[in-house]
Amino acid sequence: MRKLGLRRSPLKSSGDVFSRTAAVLIAFAAISNPGKAQGLAAFEIIGDAIPEPLIGKKGDPARGRAIVVDRQRGLCLLCHSGPFPEQRFQGDLAPDLKGAGIRWSEGQLRLRLVDSRRLNPATIMPPYYSIDDLTRVGRAWQGKPVLSAEQIEDVVAFLTTLTEAP
Repeated sequence: MRKLGLRRSPLKSSGDVFSRTAAVLIAFAAISNPGKAQGLAAFEIIGDAIPEPLIGKKGDPARGRAIVVDRQRGLCLLCHSGPFPEQRFQGDLAPDLKGAGIRWSEGQLRLRLVDSRRLNPATIMPPYYSIDDLTRVGRAWQGKPVLSAEQIEDVVAFLTTLTEAP
């Protein structure tokens, strides 16, 4: 008959204890900020905004406009309309982007792009810079955000230029 006993801990020195403690803390950090664990830029939400740029600097409005009107990358015009006369078919499911720069601050726009679910869990707007709690994600997009941090900043920079009232 086999004797059942308690397993001895594999820890042998204080260095091992430190290593195990560090591993637990790293695992906890990944759970509390899963995007950071996946290599996404860290950000802080204050109220209804992410006040600081994800990349430490403002983006380029021209590149941002290109993303907004691109039906393969941003897909913005699938739901939104705006001052884009060259685009024949524009959506009407979401707010018109005309005047976005006067309706929302830079930080508010950033949070809406990063993950609108933080403001409205029932939103139909996709999270463009989150990989957490997503279902039915296409194989090409699994484990990575739709837009990079730099692209998010480019779109924010462009949207802030839209200051004509709707």
